Parts: sequence; structure tokens; C-alpha cells
Amino acid sequence: MELTPDLRLLIYTALLAFSIPFVYLIGRVITPGGLAWGLGNRDGSVTLPEWAKRGERAHSNLTENLAPFAILVLVAHVSGAANETTALGARIFFWARVAHAAVYIIGVPYLRTLVFFAGVAGEVIILTQLF
Repeated sequence: MELTPDLRLLIYTALLAFSIPFVYLIGRVITPGGLAWGLGNRDGSVTLPEWAKRGERAHSNLTENLAPFAILVLVAHVSGAANETTALGARIFFWARVAHAAVYIIGVPYLRTLVFFAGVAGEVIILTQLF
């Protein structure tokens, strides 16, 4: 079976979700006591830098949005509805999520919201091809 562009972008999105924790892992390691906390039982807590906290929230946000995106891509693929339009929606979603993670971690509030909704628009584009 050949990977469609939609499926390939789903894989890329999964890789993005896999990669973001490394950002806040760095924040934990460089925090005083963070390495010991990470290697220990994690009974207490460590105070992370703000960018690392934003990295955790960006990751959480992506994982919350990954399931609906995956469902749309997989239903389009299985139903035979995958086409150039669904591929465009998947591309928009993926690149919007890359931008979302970057601007969230950097701390750009209004742009973060804008790129979030660009990702939603990508999902809506895919959805239009299913009905």
C-alpha cells in the first residue's frame, strides 16, 4: 500500500508529538534539582522555566487535537475520499501545528491563537470532503 500525502502528514504529526517533550525535558534537566527529580520517584515538583511550561502545554494541546485529525485522515483514506483537497487540509494542519508549537514555546500569545485556528481550518477542509 502506498502512503498518501494525508497519511504521510499524519505520520509527521505523530513525530511532532513525539518530539515536543524533548523541549521541556531540556527545561527539566537544566532546572536545579530537575535531573534528580526526573530520575527519582517524582514525589515533589520542580519549578520549570516558563518556556518549558509552555512546551508542556503545546504538547498537551497537540495531543488533544491529534485524535480528531487522525480520525479525519483515516476515514478519508479508508472511504476513498482522500484527494488533493484532503492533502491540502492535512498540510495546513501539520504546518499550523509546527508553527503553533514554536510560537507557544517562544511565547507569542496572539499568533499562537491564529495558527491554532489555521490548524482547525485544515481539519475542516478534510471534513468537507467526507460529506
